[in-house]
Amino acid sequence: MSAELDTPVAIRRTAMDLLARREHGRVELTRKLRQRGASDELIEPELDRLAQEGLLSEARYLESFIRYRSGSGYGPARIREELSQRGLARADIEQALRESGVEWGERMREVWQRKFAGQRPHDPRSRAQQTRFLAYRGFSMDMIGRLLSGRDLDDY
Repeated sequence: MSAELDTPVAIRRTAMDLLARREHGRVELTRKLRQRGASDELIEPELDRLAQEGLLSEARYLESFIRYRSGSGYGPARIREELSQRGLARADIEQALRESGVEWGERMREVWQRKFAGQRPHDPRSRAQQTRFLAYRGFSMDMIGRLLSGRDLDDY
């Protein structure tokens, strides 16, 4: 797919093709268009137009990404980091996480249940293993401690 993206029409068409497959953030879409040979001078006005028309939406991208990654068993810390690496503003990420409606405690319990069959750790080694797994997935140490000790997660 080495078509020259040297006109606004070609850039718009390529951007819309990418957006038709899934939501993209502006930074990610810019990077993909650059990789296909488009220049920044042509990319920016087209992305501005797509945003004005409601076809490119950071809010929709955040919502979609959070829903997808949380559905794949990842917690808020991991998702926050992934979105930051994709060039989204920290404040927008925090707001989207707050508004996502995801029950993080319940999501963590589901992930733990799938991985460890609901077996609470019986020794320090298994506790460390379960803690590492859940922390890597992006859940807070406080939440993990509550789950592994059998305390209530309703605060989350």
